[in-house]
Amino acid sequence: MNTRRSATAALYIPLPLWLLLAFGVVSLVVWGAVALGGLAAGTPITSNPVTVVLGLAMGTVTWPGSWGWVVLVVELGVLVGLGVVVARVRGRRGGKTSVDRSARSMGHPADLTPYSADGVAASAQRLRPGGVDLANPDEHGVLIGRTVVGRKDFRSSWEDTIVEIWGPRTGKTTSQAVPAIVAAPGAVLATSNKRDLHDATRGVRELVGKAWLFDPQDIVGLPEPEFWVNPLDTVTGPREASELVAHFVAGSTSPDAKKDSYFDTEGENLLSYFFLAAARSGKDITAAYHWAADSRNREPAEILRDAGDIVASKLAGIVELPEKQREGVYASALRLLKCLEDARVLKWVTPPTSWPEYADRPAEAPTIPQFDAKSFLQTRDTLYLLSKEGEGSASPLVAALTFAVLVAGEQLGRELPGARLDPPLLCVLDEAANVCRIRQLPNLYSHFGSRGMLVMTILQSWEQGVEAWGKSGMQKIWDSANVRVYGGGVADADFLDRLARLVGRDDELRWSRSYDRNGGSSRSVSPQRERILDVEHLAKLPRGRAVVVASGVPATMVEPVPWMAGPRAGEIRLSLATYDPGARN
Repeated sequence: MNTRRSATAALYIPLPLWLLLAFGVVSLVVWGAVALGGLAAGTPITSNPVTVVLGLAMGTVTWPGSWGWVVLVVELGVLVGLGVVVARVRGRRGGKTSVDRSARSMGHPADLTPYSADGVAASAQRLRPGGVDLANPDEHGVLIGRTVVGRKDFRSSWEDTIVEIWGPRTGKTTSQAVPAIVAAPGAVLATSNKRDLHDATRGVRELVGKAWLFDPQDIVGLPEPEFWVNPLDTVTGPREASELVAHFVAGSTSPDAKKDSYFDTEGENLLSYFFLAAARSGKDITAAYHWAADSRNREPAEILRDAGDIVASKLAGIVELPEKQREGVYASALRLLKCLEDARVLKWVTPPTSWPEYADRPAEAPTIPQFDAKSFLQTRDTLYLLSKEGEGSASPLVAALTFAVLVAGEQLGRELPGARLDPPLLCVLDEAANVCRIRQLPNLYSHFGSRGMLVMTILQSWEQGVEAWGKSGMQKIWDSANVRVYGGGVADADFLDRLARLVGRDDELRWSRSYDRNGGSSRSVSPQRERILDVEHLAKLPRGRAVVVASGVPATMVEPVPWMAGPRAGEIRLSLATYDPGARN
């Protein structure tokens, strides 16, 4: 028979030894009552506890009357009190869920100094030359959770980047996204395909800044856009035009779609030339759609030639291709702009004077602001980017606007001390693989932290990230992140096996019993290196627990703190009452 016990847990104790320990404790308690009670009553003290217990049983020792009972009650009270204290200490160290025993073999607070309250406070003083409020931990970094062992805050600093994998309905929004957004000391960008994140946080964020809601597919349902954004603002040359096209490719193409090596590639190139021509001439993005729909239109080539762009000759060459070949290339480019065929979407990316209802009376068009990323970054405003997922959705525009803010943050940071934004930008990419497939994200992920932009990418599974960025791209994001969080609810054995290896191993004591011919038995113990958490444990990780693998420290287990248990719960409930139709009803 083998009994597997952790070396850090209590050792196996045979029943006879338990009985001996129990007899010893009882003997001490009884001896204490007799000795101290006898002292109070003026009778001699017997020094041997065993002699006292046996003497009471045999009648050779006399119980010291009422004083003995008083002392016995006090002793029992002390023992009960000690039991309560021990239970509370053990509760603070864990023991609440089936995996908490394993937490004791993982990182302890003493091992996690860079991510402790003091560690991130020191980092904030170094990273934020404008100064920080040392009494406000929210200004120091993002709370990931409290360690199961020791109950200490685990926070990321403002130079970290985060990637989190939480299965459906495991609490990622309530315990990660919402608390991080409401606590952010600077500007916030948040993406999602649902309205819950917006509804829970908008009312709180409006106390410190303006809320910008980009909702081209009516997820929240504004009557009309409250602002508009020009996706071509970032296009200053061929490279930027190609980067913008990449967002449309990633958001408009199914991960399983087969790519034509000629027509799809040339279609992407063609669209980049149209974007560049529209930006050069001061036109909006609809110009690119009209040019892609008219393969005989030479206007964009003329614009680029007049601007001195060398790609003008390449565009002119595409126009001169044989008709069937040319039409195939143009059709590929036009397919990428499918989201612009939705009149609701179009209003968000064009000035009101160009809206169809004001085409013949532009003076009556509403006056709404144009979003400016650089100005946004110098406020405590919040930008909510909502879109559905799939082909034809507005997700390419969400990715484009997110990338524009990050690029603007890098450019603005160059003008500031330390080349960092201060206060930092918090970028919560919830449902990132569905609505914010930034192709460049894997290569730039580690760079954002050094520029004062904390990016938190939240996915539902490893495979979801692979579909969005490819196997190597997802691995880059995971490896580049300083803080990696797994919140349970995933059944991917390959991913869980990799995570289990990162958590590491610990010495386990394996007990065995052997029997001889005469019926006697003996026990032996041998140490063995075993995984702290195996695939089975990670697959059924209980709600209220998360595994954190952070750079430079041992893996640790934390208890995420849902907003309902946080200090801003009242404000969040008020926000929900204001913006959530269900709460209002």
